[in-house]
Amino acid sequence: MANGRLAGKVAIVTGGSRGIGAAIARRLAADGAKVVVNYAHSQGAAEAVVAEIRKAGGAAEAVKADVGNPAEIPGLIAAATKHFGRLDILVNNAAVMQRTFLPDVTAEVIDAHFNVNVRGYLLCAKEAAAVIPPGGCIINVSSAISRMAYPGAVVYTATKGAIDVMTRVLAAELGPKGIRVNAIVPGSTRTDMNSEKSGKTKEEERQEEQATALRRIGEPEDIADAAAFLASDDARWVTGTWLDVSGGIRL
Repeated sequence: MANGRLAGKVAIVTGGSRGIGAAIARRLAADGAKVVVNYAHSQGAAEAVVAEIRKAGGAAEAVKADVGNPAEIPGLIAAATKHFGRLDILVNNAAVMQRTFLPDVTAEVIDAHFNVNVRGYLLCAKEAAAVIPPGGCIINVSSAISRMAYPGAVVYTATKGAIDVMTRVLAAELGPKGIRVNAIVPGSTRTDMNSEKSGKTKEEERQEEQATALRRIGEPEDIADAAAFLASDDARWVTGTWLDVSGGIRL
């Protein structure tokens, strides 16, 4: 890890206690980064990720903060410099996804999604950009769903579309400061948010497998590998783009 391509770097992964976020935290640590594993509610899961990283020889800290609450965001960003002395990489990953068909959409449902998935991303980026040095980066986890018409996901899809546009604007604004901003665009990925727990049926999962060119559901590690690339100097000339990591869904 000490000689990894992210050695000397410090990263924050929001929503890093499970699923894609946990896989990204583990992968960045494996590449040498010191990682702040953010969580809002799942303290035990976040501490388990930290323990796994430390056992493998890496450095990590679990930090509680609800990115849907603007008052808690500055403390999250400050935690990186408090624990590790700097911040180089922000991965905006924390998200709300509640399958809601139009008749059931309410202002509360809209606010719950946008407060975390859009406002939280933007305010985290604002605070992080103030301390990230030239050569650092912000990675927004979007979704291939923003390019699809998925019934029951109109609110969630709207937030991911907003993230796509926000990524390009932030790349243009922060580019002169030497900070890159990119989005990862996962397709169907095997997480709690994309399972029977979220209302998905086995038939829907089968259909999603068939919709991909590679005929399988993605794994969190597939997304984490893409994040590690965007965080590294290998992507030093990549900004303002969306990296599709969907297995070729609906090509």
